[in-house]
Amino acid sequence: MKIAVIGSGYVGLVAGVCFADAGNDVVCVDTDAGKVERMRAGEVPIYEPGLGDLMHRAIREKRLVFTTVHAEAVRGAAAVFIAVGTPEGPTGEPDMRYVDAAVRDVAKAITGPAIVVLKSTVPVGTAKRVRALLAASLHPVAVVNNPEFLKEGAAVEDFLRPDRVVVGTDDDAAFDTMKRLYEPFVRTGKPVLRMSNAAAELTKYASNAMLATRVSFMNEVARLCDAVGADVEDVRRGMGTDARIGPAFLFPGCGYGGSCFPKDTQGLIHVGKSFGVPMNIAKAVEAVNDDQKQLLVERVKARFGANLKGRRFALWGLAFKPRTDDVREAPAIVIADGLLAAGAHVVGTDPEAIPTMRAVLKDRITYVQDPYDAVKGADALIVCTEWNEYRGADLERIRAALVQPVVFDGRNVFEPARMRALGFEYQGIGRGGKA
Repeated sequence: MKIAVIGSGYVGLVAGVCFADAGNDVVCVDTDAGKVERMRAGEVPIYEPGLGDLMHRAIREKRLVFTTVHAEAVRGAAAVFIAVGTPEGPTGEPDMRYVDAAVRDVAKAITGPAIVVLKSTVPVGTAKRVRALLAASLHPVAVVNNPEFLKEGAAVEDFLRPDRVVVGTDDDAAFDTMKRLYEPFVRTGKPVLRMSNAAAELTKYASNAMLATRVSFMNEVARLCDAVGADVEDVRRGMGTDARIGPAFLFPGCGYGGSCFPKDTQGLIHVGKSFGVPMNIAKAVEAVNDDQKQLLVERVKARFGANLKGRRFALWGLAFKPRTDDVREAPAIVIADGLLAAGAHVVGTDPEAIPTMRAVLKDRITYVQDPYDAVKGADALIVCTEWNEYRGADLERIRAALVQPVVFDGRNVFEPARMRALGFEYQGIGRGGKA
């Protein structure tokens, strides 16, 4: 099956590569000519485990090509996927300019009956508007919503083995095409769920907002644990073993970030506002997360004073989560900004995200690749991202390198009892129980 994917960012590239790996002929479109040339040469523009190997094989076997020309991709395609960005606008609403522009380009390029698939995260009512934009085409076009549910750091695995595939359409032929396209990925019996376009659009927002809700709720519970002297790990296990709740996304920390949770929670709030529904829980989720990102700065100031001039702090982890180089909405940005505003010197390290963070914070902080270089001469270590390599760190080496053996563990990477036994002054998130 020939497939066109408009947009070669995170979602579009993963989808294109995985569809090609399943034997389809895929043409990915991007408006950045330099990026297209680099991808043609085999350069993977994002860090995502496993993506490079699949991409190189698909290119080598001529099932995956890249172009800047929409007509080249759309001509003869059984399905045209729109996978461009929908960044958050100034008041929280999704910016739909890129979707609209892509749809207009596709409308001009269509040469026969077509299926246009909205892979981008879009608000309720987008499918209806896209149909209007495609009315300029002389050929019948079915509009399908097919939201993605990929976790950064595990996106390839998520695409190849999805929990479910959501297809929003009222067109029987289009649904049959989508079922055939996803058949290789759901052979273990995972469902392909058919629903209305509006339900599919809302499912994406509601799913991410629910996960964000679990995270913010556990962050509030963790604060309560610190207040009452309980250990959130005990509470988390007590909750997670309840089959009605389950263990996923119950890990407290210094706040969520990334391209999905913040934007999609805001998107859900905006959709609710558009239809007269206030979405108060989603608003509270955002407020709790904003507060949580400030928590470690508040703790540092409580320990060292409001004026941090002359103090040096090591940040372990710059990406918003492990196994990615994505720093969008990362807690490390808020923490670094807060420390810098108080006069501190900040040294950051991350296995993958130093280049992407440098683009955001510029040279306002110092960057080092080796985490032990970061703690050398620092007044405290602050853990912002739970990379696996941090869990097995040499704690005695860290203690020796620090000016003072103080650790603010924003991801509960270390065990409090062991840290205190080694002489550390240790603060985790909700680890206020007896160590």
